[in-house]
Amino acid sequence: MTRNLTYSAHARATLVLGLPLIGSHLAQMALHVVDTVMMGWYGMVPLAAVVLGSASFFIVWVLGAGFSKAVMPMVAGALARGDETQVRRDTRMGLWLSILYGLAVYPLFWWSGPILDALGQRPEVVEIAEGFLRIAGLGMVPALCVAVLQSYLAALGRTQAVMWVTLAAVGLNAALAWALIFGNWGAPELGARGAALASLTVQVASLLALWAYAAWLPALRRFHLFQRFWRPDWAAFGQVQRLGWPIGLTSVAEGGLFHASALMMGWVGTAELAAHGIALEAAALAFMLHVGLSSAATIRVASFLGTGEVRALRRAAAVSVVLSVAVAVVVIGLFLSWPEFIIGLFLDETKPESGAILAFGVTLLALAALFQLADAMQVMALGLLRGLQDTKVPMALAAVSYWMIGVPASYVLAFPLGHGGVGLWLGLVIGLIAAGASLMLRFWALAPKG
Repeated sequence: MTRNLTYSAHARATLVLGLPLIGSHLAQMALHVVDTVMMGWYGMVPLAAVVLGSASFFIVWVLGAGFSKAVMPMVAGALARGDETQVRRDTRMGLWLSILYGLAVYPLFWWSGPILDALGQRPEVVEIAEGFLRIAGLGMVPALCVAVLQSYLAALGRTQAVMWVTLAAVGLNAALAWALIFGNWGAPELGARGAALASLTVQVASLLALWAYAAWLPALRRFHLFQRFWRPDWAAFGQVQRLGWPIGLTSVAEGGLFHASALMMGWVGTAELAAHGIALEAAALAFMLHVGLSSAATIRVASFLGTGEVRALRRAAAVSVVLSVAVAVVVIGLFLSWPEFIIGLFLDETKPESGAILAFGVTLLALAALFQLADAMQVMALGLLRGLQDTKVPMALAAVSYWMIGVPASYVLAFPLGHGGVGLWLGLVIGLIAAGASLMLRFWALAPKG
């Protein structure tokens, strides 16, 4: 029977679920921000290398993270139907797929130097980035398994546990990075490799914490998540794989847009690449607000779909969109009002190169304000569509928007038309607008009516 929840009740329910998810996503992003800030203090070339290395790690990670994102609506739907066995089956095979993927891609990180060199990056940046990625790549398996357990716990309504573990990880990462990048507290000075080692340690610690919570919390023991973990379940394996790979490729299409822009910005100059990384970190922090709301929307839509509550599903979707728009408006105001302050947080102003990075970063942050609404709409639409377990058409729409519209527009505006880094970011705006419009139209056309 459909629940006649008011719009305000839907907003409260979405925020109760979404705010801890926003907190956990912000904390997750803060792990990367800490590395960027400290590398900005350490030096321009190491900062550019970590920006490039982090972008490379991320683009490989998001492909594998499609399996964790598939787990969320599948678990939410199974729980709404009262099928606890399916909850366990789907989550366990999500972990299997994540482990297999993480092991398969590590050679990309070990031999990242020749790859980055072939992509036209500066030799001094490539050398440092390769050392960073050889260590950071070891964290792929734990990072992906953390994502699966986060999706599992979020779908069960345990979002606060996810948030607190991630917040603890931020503190641990900051302490380790401070010690290992600069050689503080008696630790060796490892620079970019220190940042990678700190991140690896934190990923392993986070996995152990979430694993223990999921295994031993009395309220969750009934799911027997890790009982006979080694036993394959090929039906669930195939189901998670079929839903997850299009999600991963969709994320790659979006992440690839930004990674391509980082590679092209490296052609423009080292200072421009460093500024690009800082501005993207600021934009990504804002993006995490929308990701948290989008994850909440996925869970709520999947739950209403599982119980056949069509009216509640559509109302929940509409409220989620309005909340995301409101957040975008606030972020636009912040980016336009305090750009120097935001960019300056990432820099040691006593270093001679900081002035050039700050000036260009301020310009890029103004452009980031341009794509806030479009970015909010595309990630919210993707979350809503995942709640409907619709992933293949969104994958195609994202690929067209980012790679047939966004990347070509960035290249043409930057180089043939001579607008440099500014042109690159204008291309990002164009790609995100195309994605936001097409994906949102797809959801409202597909959503059940009644």
